[in-house]
Amino acid sequence: MDDDLAIPAQPAGGPLGATSPDGAEPVDGPVAAPVNGPVDGPVEPGGPDAVDAVRDIAEVPAIELISTAALHLLSAAAVKCGLGHDEPDDATPGVASHVDLDEARKLITALAGLVTAAAPEVGNQHARLLRDGLRQVQLAFREASPVPDPPGQGPGERLTGPVS
Repeated sequence: MDDDLAIPAQPAGGPLGATSPDGAEPVDGPVAAPVNGPVDGPVEPGGPDAVDAVRDIAEVPAIELISTAALHLLSAAAVKCGLGHDEPDDATPGVASHVDLDEARKLITALAGLVTAAAPEVGNQHARLLRDGLRQVQLAFREASPVPDPPGQGPGERLTGPVS
């Protein structure tokens, strides 16, 4: 794998035919970035940081990546449904609420798609936990909604079936 990520040798005259500041001579070796250019730019493909990042992500099992993505979607949906621990109650004047049911609907639908698609791959124990979290946030959405969706038409319910 390390051979696939090797950095090609630079041609004589430096990268991209770089020249000295006066433009007269080719420069061998690295060229400093312009003073007014970005200092901390993106990671160079094939550079040491990119290789480390690829190696790190390659060591993470798929179940962990799927569970992490589902947890992020679940947490964001819960906050958008008003389940955040710092969510103000109606008696607190002047404090903005985090409730955004339009955003919550999108997040719950995405979570339902991930859970439905990943369930056969992650095993029964993990799938059960993901389905339970999804169900809880679907019910929270139904409770927070001023006009409840008809059964089977709530967020993610066309993927999971009606939630009650």
